Amino acid sequence: MIVPAVRAAMAFRFRALRHRNFRLFWSGQLVSLVGTWMQSVAQGWLMHELTDSAFMLGLLGFLQFLPVLLLSLWAGVVADRVDKRRMLLLTQSLALLQAAALATVVSAHVVQPWMVLALALVFGVFNAFDLPTRQAFLIEMVGKDDISNGIALNSAAFNTARVIGPAVAGLLVAGMGVAACFWFNAVSYLAVIWSLARIRIAPRAAGAAGGGTRTHVMEGVRYAWSVRPLRNLLLLLGFTAGIGFQYMVLLPVYARDILHTGAEGYGLMVSAFGLGSLAAAVVMTRRLDRWDLRRNLRFGLSISGLGMAAFAWSRSLPLTLAMGFCIGLGLILYVTSTNTLLQLTTEDRFRGRVMSLYTLMFIGTAPAGALISGWVAQVMGAPIATSLSALVLLGGAIYVFFRLRVLAAREAARPTEPVLTEKLG
Repeated sequence: MIVPAVRAAMAFRFRALRHRNFRLFWSGQLVSLVGTWMQSVAQGWLMHELTDSAFMLGLLGFLQFLPVLLLSLWAGVVADRVDKRRMLLLTQSLALLQAAALATVVSAHVVQPWMVLALALVFGVFNAFDLPTRQAFLIEMVGKDDISNGIALNSAAFNTARVIGPAVAGLLVAGMGVAACFWFNAVSYLAVIWSLARIRIAPRAAGAAGGGTRTHVMEGVRYAWSVRPLRNLLLLLGFTAGIGFQYMVLLPVYARDILHTGAEGYGLMVSAFGLGSLAAAVVMTRRLDRWDLRRNLRFGLSISGLGMAAFAWSRSLPLTLAMGFCIGLGLILYVTSTNTLLQLTTEDRFRGRVMSLYTLMFIGTAPAGALISGWVAQVMGAPIATSLSALVLLGGAIYVFFRLRVLAAREAARPTEPVLTEKLG
């Protein structure tokens, strides 16, 4: 009796994988994401070796995410209009070429800081279109009933790669150099391209027909602003992600200059964040109602803020790794719960545009935050910059705490009426 019960529980936890298209996408993406995380680690380490500057790390983050800030709203309109599978095939193929170009200049020993910055900017352009399309494509693969589980498993793949990729990258950088990481990433894109080529999606009616792009962008913005849960969730995400999530750009400083652990320690730090994030993704595979998701917002921001404050001033690698786990756990609980609440609330015809707003708030705010964190770290030290991020996250947790009290009182006052529009999410 135990084995069937365990099998049933596992089937429920991974229910989105019963959809063939999602299985293909998920498995190909898992391989590709390992390479992406290897490139991310190697790229930061390469820039720090070339320039020995915390500000240049911030500039690298700024340029990589600047296109998301500039293009994501337009990309959302495109995602609502085009075949999402074909769009992803295009963006993933272009990303393969970018990784190969970076690997080539490093292998040829001609790499300069401006080349790393330029290629990061190019990658950001592809990513600006890839991210909202990828998020909007999920519901086409799994349907609305399994969308929350699909988001959780998508997050689990991302964070499994976040554990494996950086750890392998740290070893490769130390043993073979950064070029090996870039070449591995280029090859890894073949897995997701192969899986996308095999996916079969029933034709859907074209969305956002008629009118200019600007009209459709503004239509999506007005829709998100008019629906209170969407507005609150997106504004909170923009506030917390802008500065609160920028700890990653400074990890090479902690590894090399503060803890003196080298590339291996750097890889372990990123993996510790990934392990916490993976634990959060597993938690999110449970069936959660709206109040569970709301409470995740509060808990996630609280534990990540407290963990980041301790991380900033730690001088012990084991403590740093433990706090990295807490930060990863909290941030992914918060972000995945936000994504799920947005997907559950959004009308299908606006999904691409709302996901582009999600991308804008989650990643498009990073350029300014990366520059601010890099500048503060350069002038006042990395611990001060990371402490600033912690304060922003804790401020978000305080807002959610008071907002949930208001919502609980409001729902208790009218228990027989469905509360559909006056919610945090």
